[in-house]
Amino acid sequence: MDKIIDSILRFIRGISKIVWLSILAIALLIGGGIALVGYINKDNSIKMSVNDRIDITPQQIQSIQEIGQWEFLAINDEEIVDTVARRFISDKELVRIYYGTLRFGIDLHKAKPKWLRVEGDSVVVATLPAVELLDRNFIDETRSQSFFEEGNWTPADRERLYNKAYRKMLNRCYTAKNIETTEQNARYQMEKLLKGMGFERVRVEFERFRKPDEACK
Repeated sequence: MDKIIDSILRFIRGISKIVWLSILAIALLIGGGIALVGYINKDNSIKMSVNDRIDITPQQIQSIQEIGQWEFLAINDEEIVDTVARRFISDKELVRIYYGTLRFGIDLHKAKPKWLRVEGDSVVVATLPAVELLDRNFIDETRSQSFFEEGNWTPADRERLYNKAYRKMLNRCYTAKNIETTEQNARYQMEKLLKGMGFERVRVEFERFRKPDEACK
């Protein structure tokens, strides 16, 4: 019986030595592998960077420019104008009321090259065309009417009266204040449009606006 027990113990001790030797060999292999990988990659390093640069595609620029005329302010106006012709027997007089709507805005078809660009890799800058009168034929002749008419008047006489009303409307409405209001509205809408397209930092500028007398030449 004692011989059997001794045999079993020697067998267990023999197995234990084999297991320990196997574990040691595996550990040496793993350690050697780690050391080898570290030696091979000792001159290599992983660098991570964030690219904050934004870009505007030609397709995006074209889609905005295709808006064309963009109205930001409309002013309804009416003017009473008259003309008197002195005659030997009796004078003749014509008084007419003219109605018109002056629409102010920008025409994106007139935007200069690179009007929409990226500045400093992160700011979208839009340089818009100068504010202008979008429709020069702003008097509604279908609504205009004679308030008082005495005597006979030629088409040329009526044309002169029309031009007089035209100038009065233009002088009344084409002012620096209305240009400023138009620019404010345009700036708000353009910033809203560009931010809706995903651009967070936006700056809107304008070309020099022309004075009323320059705009009508």
